[in-house]
Amino acid sequence: MSLFVTLGRSAALALLLATTPLLAAVEPNDAQRQVAAEVAESLRYGHYADVSLDDDWSRRAYSRYLDILDGQRAYLLDRDVAAFGDLATGMDEALLDGDLTRPFALYQRYHERAEARFEWLLDRLDEGVDFAFDSDKRLELEREDAPWAGREAALDELWMKRLKNAALTLAISDQDAEQVEANLRQRYEGQLSRLRQTNEEDVFGLFMAAVTGSIDPHSEYLSPRQGESFDIQMRLSLEGIGALLQADGEYVKVSSLVPGGPAERAGALQPADRIVGVGQEGEEIVNVVGMRLDDVVDMIRGPKGSVVRLDVVPAQAVDMTRSKVIEITRDTVDLEDQAAQGEVIEIERDDGTHRLGVIKIPTFYVDFDAWQAGEEDYRSTTRDVAKEVERLQAEGVEGIVLDLRNNGGGALQEANSLIGLFIDRGPTVQVRDARGRISLYGDTESGTLYDGPLAVLVNRLSASASEIFAGAIQDYGRGLVVGTDTFGKGTVQTLNELSHGEIKLTRAKFYRISGESTQHRGVEPDIRFPSLIDPELIGESSLDNALEWDTVREVQYRTYGEPRQYLETLRSRHRERADQHPNFHYLEQQSALASRLREQHTSVSLNREQRQREVEAQEAEQLALENERRRALGLEPLEEWVDARDEEEGDEEPVDRAQILEAAQILLDYTQLESTWHYAKGS
Repeated sequence: MSLFVTLGRSAALALLLATTPLLAAVEPNDAQRQVAAEVAESLRYGHYADVSLDDDWSRRAYSRYLDILDGQRAYLLDRDVAAFGDLATGMDEALLDGDLTRPFALYQRYHERAEARFEWLLDRLDEGVDFAFDSDKRLELEREDAPWAGREAALDELWMKRLKNAALTLAISDQDAEQVEANLRQRYEGQLSRLRQTNEEDVFGLFMAAVTGSIDPHSEYLSPRQGESFDIQMRLSLEGIGALLQADGEYVKVSSLVPGGPAERAGALQPADRIVGVGQEGEEIVNVVGMRLDDVVDMIRGPKGSVVRLDVVPAQAVDMTRSKVIEITRDTVDLEDQAAQGEVIEIERDDGTHRLGVIKIPTFYVDFDAWQAGEEDYRSTTRDVAKEVERLQAEGVEGIVLDLRNNGGGALQEANSLIGLFIDRGPTVQVRDARGRISLYGDTESGTLYDGPLAVLVNRLSASASEIFAGAIQDYGRGLVVGTDTFGKGTVQTLNELSHGEIKLTRAKFYRISGESTQHRGVEPDIRFPSLIDPELIGESSLDNALEWDTVREVQYRTYGEPRQYLETLRSRHRERADQHPNFHYLEQQSALASRLREQHTSVSLNREQRQREVEAQEAEQLALENERRRALGLEPLEEWVDARDEEEGDEEPVDRAQILEAAQILLDYTQLESTWHYAKGS
């Protein structure tokens, strides 16, 4: 014990390291060697794409492995990468032969560098951090394309900037020097502790993520632990907040919200938000920057009725200092929370009051257990929508808007049967498998439930089955599609058991009846709304190695109308209303501003005064736009832009609602134009 006191922390640690490694080398086991070969066979013979595990693939997989280990080029040196250059043409042999020695050795090199780096950071804290923050230096935020550092000194400089930035971020959040140091020490000690707990299953998972992710973003190996979590998620019985999360560098980002889940109901969490801290009710919040995704997920999960506290940086925030703490009560998501719901909207015009129906469809669901048991009155999207359509028709609506915003998909059979409510028999979607065989799905029942004016409202989070439905309505000329480009997920995955774990494999692709894929591009709306969701952050096109858009042969189908002939007039009328509507004006201006700020915000100042000036200037622009909107709506202006999301809950006409109302206005225009056209033709 006296040795530590005499030598000091750094010297004592160095002596200890010289005799006893902090972590023994992690080695692959026989089960992992076996499953590596099984994954190789699955990819070669089961994946939709023509997968060749050759030198070209090896280079892609090796590059992705490096990105997974050190995507910000902050740990490894160029000589480390050069020492494992054989993997650039050897990943295929490692996978096919189950010889994981070299991939594991590369991880071990990264591990040693990362462990030493966290110790270096803790040493700097021991020496004391300069809290003057008067430097004129800046920290680059995105380093994916940066060259590998040639010397440790270059990484020392980078990490000193990172340390200063982390300290400045906390200091601007009104923490004193003692609190800043304590929080940073907790962060780095926590990251170091988690790093030292790495086991062979963790390393194998990283290697497999590189293997599958080099082919497409939806194929992935699931360890036994991950497979259990996936099964829970698919059963929708998970007690948590109802948010799907993904890793985004050192941060955890919200990719989407489960319809009807606690997070969506609370309204405080949005896609692309970053979670930087997690705490339980009555306890301190733990910083989760740099923490593994599955560990963060475990912290957020909890029993129904308990409260989790999240420290969140909103997607539109221009600086990581602008976080806020929100509370969400954990709950389960059941079928009732996701049920379709309808309402009547009244629109006043010179010729009187018009009634339009709106049906919100959160997901494509079906009670599989009741259906398989043969129960006649089982719940499903199609059945619930049918009831709402009949109710709205009885109330005399002139048209119906189907709201598929944030609908991430669900049961394909429900998308297929839902289309059947609005067409009289015909194909709905084509599915092409890896061998090029095309299966055609369609509505076989004669007659339609509703043949009146129809519009489909979509956004960037409308995916998969939602895109199939919107695409079919558009192709049939059955109605208008309004909103933004959809997500672009046009692939089908299956889950197969392996000798150790499971593999989720992309096996097929969706195509519209027009022959166009929904993959990558999604469905383009007939009339476009502005969006605050950046397509470079959310959507299929934002994912690495996403399969490309392509086409197959068009199938024969009849059209029900020609909405496109009215688009020029409809767009002109929409443009006129949008220019005059405070919420639409705000959306367009805020979207343009957010895009510009993201382009400009590639680095941050390490000078406190300069940093505050930059943040205040950016937030002043955002606040001015928000208050311009609020004044136009007769609402009280805000003093802080960060309060905008909370205040919108009390807004009599929030931005989200404005899109529904405008979709109804567009549908009414379409209804009147079509009636005039039919009258002019004498039909």
